[in-house]
Amino acid sequence: MRTQVAIIGGGPAGLLLGQLLHRYGIDNVIFERKDRDYILGRIRAGVLEQGTVGLLEEVGVAERLHHDGLIHHGIELAFGGARHRIDMTQATGKTVTVYGQTEVTRDLMDARVKAGLTTVYDAGNVSLHDFESGQPRVRYVKDGTTHEIACDFIAGCDGFHGVSRQSVKPDALKLFERVYPFGWLGLLSETPPVSPELIYNNHERGFALCSMRSSHRSRYYLQCTLDDHVDNWPDDKFWDELKRRLDPEAVDHLVTGPSIEKSIAPLRSFVAEPMRFGRLFLAGDAAHIVPPTGAKGLNLAASDVHYLSIALREFYADKSAAGIDDYSRRALSRIWKAERFSWWMTSMLHRFPGTDEFSSRIQIAELNYLIESDAAKMSLSENYVGLPY
Repeated sequence: MRTQVAIIGGGPAGLLLGQLLHRYGIDNVIFERKDRDYILGRIRAGVLEQGTVGLLEEVGVAERLHHDGLIHHGIELAFGGARHRIDMTQATGKTVTVYGQTEVTRDLMDARVKAGLTTVYDAGNVSLHDFESGQPRVRYVKDGTTHEIACDFIAGCDGFHGVSRQSVKPDALKLFERVYPFGWLGLLSETPPVSPELIYNNHERGFALCSMRSSHRSRYYLQCTLDDHVDNWPDDKFWDELKRRLDPEAVDHLVTGPSIEKSIAPLRSFVAEPMRFGRLFLAGDAAHIVPPTGAKGLNLAASDVHYLSIALREFYADKSAAGIDDYSRRALSRIWKAERFSWWMTSMLHRFPGTDEFSSRIQIAELNYLIESDAAKMSLSENYVGLPY
């Protein structure tokens, strides 16, 4: 077996890369260790930058997004018992679109099937070979039989725990990480959102976020300790605690209901440098993680595969290696800006262990400056809607 680009990972990063390469006439095969239903069962956020929407439009999978997605022109910051709206469209001329990552994945999967492209699900014991040379290979087990595929390049889009980054020699990587001393307890419910736009809450009891997946499905988050467990949070307890952290107007409009899904996610910032190792490229969560406060995870994966797809198109169409040689630098430049923004949002809105009165006052001063300064609003807005590629 042979292909031009072997893509490791069948999540949104790998699928989007596959569709972009297909559009450019570049043959590719995706290898995914799980099955399709497992991937579609993963609950993830879905605030899409305009640039991400543009990429989905480019590969022809934006019809449902435009029909079902919710266009947001701003966000609300809540502190001191009141809410304050940041009009991002007024500041930047851009919007974001709320459309679940699961739905993005489904649209990309369906497009790949329609195009007749190959995805190997349930690929076990995937291993990467000879990517430092000019003849990389991917080996895997399917239905008890070992297979091997030769390729020109390998794209590692298989997430933080995937085999791609683990296949790189440790001394070739430089890792940067910050683990935050709290997590997010998330609850999904079949209830209308409490507000038309996201509400970010700074509260003495801890951060809270009011988000949504659609006009009838809401997603709420509470800051919690890392050693907490969802079994400690029956629905009634969750709703009661959320009400304690919301402003009075939000409490009056909050519609509660049974949870569809409940989970706790730790928060971390992580970057691996570089993102190219011979003929192996890392993209998405394989190379970086951001805390979800800035809504950057999926969007960073999209910008990675944009850079990578353009570089590979230049390689095949123009016989130029300039793009692939510059891929890591270009991607990391945007990644670190998103890491900074996500760190800043996280630091401004969460209650850290051991926070003293001075630190609390600094947070409130930061928030007050943000809602009073046009320059500060512009800075938040241009980062939230997405920096240019």
